[in-house]
Amino acid sequence: MTANLKIGAHLSIKKGYFGAAKEAFRYGMGAFQYFPKNPRSLSVKSFDLRDAEQCREFCLTHQIVSVAHTPYPSNLAIDRQVEPEQFQRIVMSLRNDLEIAEACGSIGIVVHFGTFKARNPLHGYQNIIQCINEVLLGWNGSSKLLIENQAGNHGDMGMTMEEMISVKKLCASPERMGFCLDTCHAFASGLWPSNKNMDRYFSLKGSQLDYWEGLSVIHLNDSRYPGLSRKDRHARVGQGYIGEAGFKDLFQREALRELLTQEIPLIFETEPGEDGTYSEDMKKVQRWINA
Repeated sequence: MTANLKIGAHLSIKKGYFGAAKEAFRYGMGAFQYFPKNPRSLSVKSFDLRDAEQCREFCLTHQIVSVAHTPYPSNLAIDRQVEPEQFQRIVMSLRNDLEIAEACGSIGIVVHFGTFKARNPLHGYQNIIQCINEVLLGWNGSSKLLIENQAGNHGDMGMTMEEMISVKKLCASPERMGFCLDTCHAFASGLWPSNKNMDRYFSLKGSQLDYWEGLSVIHLNDSRYPGLSRKDRHARVGQGYIGEAGFKDLFQREALRELLTQEIPLIFETEPGEDGTYSEDMKKVQRWINA
């Protein structure tokens, strides 16, 4: 199985998209993630198309999988009626991210589920569906919009498989959508159960809901805080509360092992090792998967 693994990390695009792809190759990665533009801004970026095309061609040649992560202000649950200008900025920004990802040959754009603080949560879900529909209206590219589960640090929304599945099903273009599973978020929110309940709650439930079928990328992060803490603080794999035992158990789940044979990317969103690379973490994960 090791030969098919696509493991990598979030990399900077300070040297361009092509530069990030070359860095991934230099580090021996089979995958990488990047911000298509300033992660704190919703501004639409006029990007270098040749740079993006070089990234795509290089990744195809070296069989590297890439994925984009949208800017942090991209809140899918924004209320169009209350904040119409902000809603439009988010829609245009996400469409811009899709266009960049498509040009780079990336599998999709990861966006957090959404934050809605008003009393009626149902309205928040309606907002998310409306926003996604607007973003994907007329979109014919192969890059997908990938919804990421949340830790619970900004509210109750986006912590369960049921929410991900329901939103996807209710959107106008579910075939252009997928999921991103963040292991730290899952652990912090309580989605990640105790090891003895892993099969019944995580594997079986995910299969029953068809969650695994839609899973396109995994953010492979440990947690600096205990389970159910609802704190989004990543730690390097094996150095947090999930620990080596937790990841080893996760990698033994049949549904996940099937995804690994399909070359689903595993992305670290943490700092590199002392040597400035992620080689130590990649070797750990390869060892745990093949244990």
